[in-house]
Parts: sequence; C-alpha cells; structure tokens
Amino acid sequence: MKEFLMIFRNNALPEAKYSPDEMQAIMKQWENWMGGIAAQNKLANSGSRLGTEGLTIKPGNVIINGPYAEIKEIVGGYIIVRAESLEEAAEIGKGCPILNVGGNVELRTQIPMNG
Repeated sequence: MKEFLMIFRNNALPEAKYSPDEMQAIMKQWENWMGGIAAQNKLANSGSRLGTEGLTIKPGNVIINGPYAEIKEIVGGYIIVRAESLEEAAEIGKGCPILNVGGNVELRTQIPMNG
C-alpha cells in the first residue's frame, strides 16, 4: 500500500465565515470523515490543522511575514492516507468536508527519501 498526502486549501479562514454552531457542525463532519478513514486502516497520519501565523524564507535569507503572502488560497491542514493507487486516494478525498465549504483537496504521492 502507498501513502498519499492530502493538503486542504481554502480561500478564507472558516472561523471568519461561520457561527459557532456552524463551526461545530463542520468539525463533526471532519471527525466523521477522518474516523471513517481510520476505521478502514487507511489513515497513516492524522495530520494537523495549520495556524495563520508563519513566515516564508526566500533565497538570500529574505523573510516575509505570513505563509501565504503571494497566494490567494491558504493551506489549512493535511493528512496522510494509505491507498493502493492515486485513484483510490482520490475516492477517499471526494468525501472531504472542505469541499462542502468551497475549499479543495490537493492529493500528492509521497516519494521516500533514500539515505
């Protein structure tokens, strides 16, 4: 079985758009979706939500405030899933709750580092 990285992107922070009750319902969708993946033994790493604070380091040791200074979408989090193929991983990704709020899932193969 291979491992695939799912990166969750959205245009804005969900907390800014939704009431506390709506956020609780969205979080429950995430718990259910990830719990289903884990129940199939396909959740290799439960990943993490990412905060809004950060820095970007560019060539020449130039440091820019914010991890998303030059992009319109922000990376909100990630998980690593196990699947036999990219297509199977995409089927898992189709259930991601971020798709219900205008976000998207970037799916990437992982290449082990030799060394």
